[in-house]
Amino acid sequence: MATNVLVRLKRGESSERMVRRFIKKCKKEKVIETYRAKTDHHIKPSVKRKMKRKKAMRERQKVERALRRKMFR
Repeated sequence: MATNVLVRLKRGESSERMVRRFIKKCKKEKVIETYRAKTDHHIKPSVKRKMKRKKAMRERQKVERALRRKMFR
């Protein structure tokens, strides 16, 4: 899945500001993440821990939501 990010210089806008907009668009479209997922097969231990923490937090929130729904029924 190819993603093309296009940013044009607006009237009265500096090139630095345009580059910032480009970077924001790339982050929003997750261009770098998809590239790394396709090419990079090694995940740093710190990134693994971060992903594990996020997953655990999501699971915990999911369980809490289910418990709250049961309590208020």
